[in-house]
Amino acid sequence: MANDERIALFIDGANLYATAKTLGFDIDYKKLLKEFQTRGRLIRAFYYTALVEDQEYSSIRPLIDWLDYNGFSVVTKPTKEFVDSLGRRKVKGNMDIELAVDAMEMAGFIDHMILFSGDGDFRSLVEAVQRRGVRVSVVSTVTTHPPMVADELRRQADEFIDLLSLAQKVGREQAERPQRPMGERRPMPVGPASHPLDDPDN
Repeated sequence: MANDERIALFIDGANLYATAKTLGFDIDYKKLLKEFQTRGRLIRAFYYTALVEDQEYSSIRPLIDWLDYNGFSVVTKPTKEFVDSLGRRKVKGNMDIELAVDAMEMAGFIDHMILFSGDGDFRSLVEAVQRRGVRVSVVSTVTTHPPMVADELRRQADEFIDLLSLAQKVGREQAERPQRPMGERRPMPVGPASHPLDDPDN
């Protein structure tokens, strides 16, 4: 039976945030968890994000805390700052290795891996997990120009799920957020909101 299928979610936080933002909605993580609990036996929901260290106020901290207390396994690491060849300050926080290690370790305990990312670097991971008998779905979008998902990742996946098709089930309109006076700093909502690191290449 499909409902007995053991499922694990692997969420590339920055990539998912950027994709949802491009599509014009925010991810409601409470709804996301409920949606995939209806699709099988949800074994684990991993959420990966880099954190900026030494920052007085981290806009993502309330989201991380909420996810930690509400059924997600949150994996974080500090970002690295560097100056590029043009002298611009850049922040890098790539979580690919952490996600890949967890996926390989979980492969023997699940039937279906659902990867929330469009990053083509994950193609070889998807192939390796499939060789262990695990079905892999990739969640991203092709409705944007250019598409947010790498073609090679989409081709490798057993199933491609366009995030836009999930918008009614796991999203909320960006306009739903309350308006605030100009200049007022907006704290991150404590509930299941989206991710402020919006660079999908992080």
